[in-house]
Amino acid sequence: MKSGGIITELSEKTLSSKNIYDGRILHITLDEVELPDGRRSKREVVNHPGGVAVAALDADNNLLFVRQFRYPYKEVVLELPAGKLEKGATPLENGKRELLEETGAVGYSYISLGKLYPSPGYTSEIIHLYACRVQSQSENRLDEGEFLNVEKIPLDKAVEMVLNNLIPDSKTQTAVLKTAMLLNSGRI
Repeated sequence: MKSGGIITELSEKTLSSKNIYDGRILHITLDEVELPDGRRSKREVVNHPGGVAVAALDADNNLLFVRQFRYPYKEVVLELPAGKLEKGATPLENGKRELLEETGAVGYSYISLGKLYPSPGYTSEIIHLYACRVQSQSENRLDEGEFLNVEKIPLDKAVEMVLNNLIPDSKTQTAVLKTAMLLNSGRI
């Protein structure tokens, strides 16, 4: 188990799992686990289908953003176009759909920016991040009950906004900074 003060086995074994909430998007379980040292503990897990976010750059290196009210924070949040994963579609297909629905944009030259674990202590959510170039843009096609405003912000200004704590959303921070690094290295 321990070798020179280092724990060699960190995995926890699930002994039991009980559904305690089944919602439209979230499903919460209370699991009993066996810890690496053999003791038992409980884990509350928020199971989420996952999400996707897209950093879409136009020809002038402006990023497309959306502003929308986020109820848990009781404020309007500036973020990249994003949404939850729908069954039967790949993360990239979901990203293209969300970009079109929220901004009216069609992208090309998509590149994966990897995946993000927004809060690994209690949720299974994985957010897939992409960057692309904007091919065309028309009217957005919002879902029923979805309200947002689309904005274009120069990439350099978006980076400054992240560094000055003006964009608190983690997926947006990560995708903006990765996109800037890739653009500066000539990979986008």
